[in-house]
Amino acid sequence: MNEKPLLIIAAGGTGGHMFPAQSLAEVMLRRGWRVKLSTDARGARYCGGFPHTVEVEQVASATFARGGVLNKLLAPFHIVGGVLGAAIRMRRDIPDAVVGFGGYPTIPALAAAWLLRRPRMIHEQNGVLGRVNQVFATHVDRIACGTWPTELPQDAKGIHVGNPVRAAVLERAQAPYVAPGPHPNSILVMGGSQGARILSDVVPQAIADLPSALLEDLRVSHQARDEDMDRVQSFYAQNGIAADVQPFFRDVPKRMTEAQLVISRAGASSLADISVIGRPSILVPLAIAIRDEQTANARGLSEAGAAVILQESAFSAKTLADQIEAILSQPDTASHMAHAALSVAKPDAPQVLADMVEALALKGQIT
Repeated sequence: MNEKPLLIIAAGGTGGHMFPAQSLAEVMLRRGWRVKLSTDARGARYCGGFPHTVEVEQVASATFARGGVLNKLLAPFHIVGGVLGAAIRMRRDIPDAVVGFGGYPTIPALAAAWLLRRPRMIHEQNGVLGRVNQVFATHVDRIACGTWPTELPQDAKGIHVGNPVRAAVLERAQAPYVAPGPHPNSILVMGGSQGARILSDVVPQAIADLPSALLEDLRVSHQARDEDMDRVQSFYAQNGIAADVQPFFRDVPKRMTEAQLVISRAGASSLADISVIGRPSILVPLAIAIRDEQTANARGLSEAGAAVILQESAFSAKTLADQIEAILSQPDTASHMAHAALSVAKPDAPQVLADMVEALALKGQIT
């Protein structure tokens, strides 16, 4: 029998859920725990960065938000099947704690933990609870919040721990910032794990419209969707702008460290990286988000003077070019924004979250 305590981490298949989950896994392994990741087939494709000792368990799950009528009709059956499968596995290998990071693939593990009365908690990255975390908020023992304040149900109480960042990001925490000037300058453009169409539509033109003095030594790293890659690459090339365009950057911490400016969606994990490393940013919250959680996420950096928020309704090449120029042409302003980003960082979030997991597991043993 394995004497090491077992943590089951449940996370959906996006970087926003997977990166903080990976961070917790890294810490718990160093503390001598066994770690299993519970996710669906889509999530399994995003777990390449997890330590190899993390066992990945694929569960049956489904979402009511996507697909046709048949998918919506079958979704409850997929979910029930996933819950039963997770419960059977938990009976065979009893977890000391179960932590959900949001997304439909977390339903089986959290529901099974509730049925079996195992210690359980959720971590919400955004300032507004996601759908699944909203359901489980009153059925878990703890709620860890990445963004503060977080809107919670009336009977739920959250603990502000911050959003855990991966070890690769922590290694570059508070990396010295090189202010923009007469030397190579870099802009990092991120739209989430699969890029963002609106950034590919607006950012290249905005950069091309910058004064020639700013363009001379400028390099761009631009994350774009597969279907947008060719046109974005072609535009930069035709305008003589040195650009590396990819659908996914595996070395984001390195690129962010080298950047004078980050242009990004306001996903919680991206903002955690920006604040821990400490870089000026222009943030474009996702307009179609039902709960407008990305605007809530961005508020902390904006109020600290570290970021400019541009809502999609005001996101044009002219407006963006003006904001980029205002930051890159004023080194003191850029340096102040970089320092301000560090003021809202929570670099100890992985350790604090791990402490919560261990305390929860200990309480479960006592009761």
